[in-house]
Amino acid sequence: MAATCLARLARCSGSHVCRSGPVQMTSVPLSFQQDNHLQFTTFRRRLYTPSGQRQSNTRFDTDSSGRPTTWDSFGIWDNRIDEPILLPPSIRYGKPIPKVSLSKAGCASLIGQRKDNEDRFQVSQITDNILYFAVFDGHGGPEAADFCEKYMEKFIKDILAEESNLELVLTKAFLEVDQAFARHLRCSPNALLSYLSFEALDFPTDMTKALLVRDAGMNAGTTATVALLRDSIELVVGSVGDSCAMLCRKGKALKLTVNHTPERKDEKDRIKRSGGFITWNSLGQPNVNGRLAMTRSIGDFDLKKTGVIAEPETKRVLLHHVHDSFLTLTTDGINFSMNSQEICNVINQCHDPKEAAQRISDQALHYGSEDNSTIIVVPFGAWGKHKSSDTSFSFSRSFVSSGRWA
Repeated sequence: MAATCLARLARCSGSHVCRSGPVQMTSVPLSFQQDNHLQFTTFRRRLYTPSGQRQSNTRFDTDSSGRPTTWDSFGIWDNRIDEPILLPPSIRYGKPIPKVSLSKAGCASLIGQRKDNEDRFQVSQITDNILYFAVFDGHGGPEAADFCEKYMEKFIKDILAEESNLELVLTKAFLEVDQAFARHLRCSPNALLSYLSFEALDFPTDMTKALLVRDAGMNAGTTATVALLRDSIELVVGSVGDSCAMLCRKGKALKLTVNHTPERKDEKDRIKRSGGFITWNSLGQPNVNGRLAMTRSIGDFDLKKTGVIAEPETKRVLLHHVHDSFLTLTTDGINFSMNSQEICNVINQCHDPKEAAQRISDQALHYGSEDNSTIIVVPFGAWGKHKSSDTSFSFSRSFVSSGRWA
C-alpha cells in the first residue's frame, strides 16, 4: 500500500484501521462544482471484515466467488489473527504494519527430568511502542535467572530514556545487570563473609575456596536471550550463552543467535588469552575450566577472570510481515533435542501460538530432553501462511543431557 494512501487513512480513520479487510476507495461521479476555479472530488471509504458479506465486483472479486476480500487475499496475512494496522509506523516505513499483541504470544516451561526448574521467561510491554521478550536458563542455582527476571526489564527501561539504539540498549543492560548481580551477592548477609574470603585465596589449589564459591553463590549464572520489538517492525535480539532466538521467514528457520560455547574459535581464543583452559568431559562436551559449558553468561563470577563475559552479541532485523510468521526464544532443553527447522515445521502446523509453545515443549521431552524446556512464540503477519505439508524430523538426534557441568 502506498504511503500516500496510508496518509489519507490516517486523516480519515483515526489512529488505526482493522487489518481484517482492505480499504476500498471509490471515486463517486459527481457534478463538479465550480467555485473560484477549484474542483472537488468526493471519496467514500468502506471497511470490510472477514465475516462481512459483499457483492461481487470485477475489481476485488475476479473469481466471482462472493467471498469477502481480506489482506490475505493479496497474499499478505492469514486472517485468523485479527490485529489492527499501526498507521504511524506504516506511514513511516511505507507499508502496512500489523500490531503485534502480547496477548497472542504463547509461552511454556517444563521441568523435564530435573529436580528444579531454573528456567525463567518474561513477556511485557516496556513502552508504548516497544515489546520485551526474554528467556533465562539458570545454572548453579536459580539466583542469577531470578535476578535477571526481576531486574533486566527495569535496566532496559532506564537505559531507553537516554538511548534510542536498541542494540546499544541491550548491550548496556546486560553488562549493568551482571554488575548489579555481583553487588547483590556481595551485600547478601549469608554471602558477604564467603566473598571476602574468596578474594584472599589461591585457586585452584585451595579446596576451601571452592566451598566458599558455592556458599557465596559465585558459581550461579544464567544464559540470557532478550528480544525487543519496536513499532511491530524493528526486531533487536541480544544473547549470552546457549539459549536461542529464531525467526520463521517464508517457512524457513532463520537463526538470530549463535551459541557461545568453547567450540567457537573466537570464544576459545578469548578464554585462553585470559588464562582459562578448555577441557572435555566423558561425553565429548567442552567446558571452561572444567566446569562451564558456555563462554558468556550473566553471573559465574568465579570465571570472569578467565574470559567468561556478560557482553551480548546483538542482531537487528526489520520484519517483513508478508513473509515472517513468528519469533521463538528457546532454552537448551529444546535446542539440544530439536533443530531450528524442526521447531519451525512443528509450529507451522499449529493453530495458535499458545498451542505451538505447549507442543514444542512436550515434543522436546518425547525426544529425550532431560533439561528444563522453555519457549516463547510470538506471531507475526504471516502466521499460518506457510504450513508445511512434509514435516520431517531427524532420527539421529542426540539424547545427551544438556548439562552445565562436566
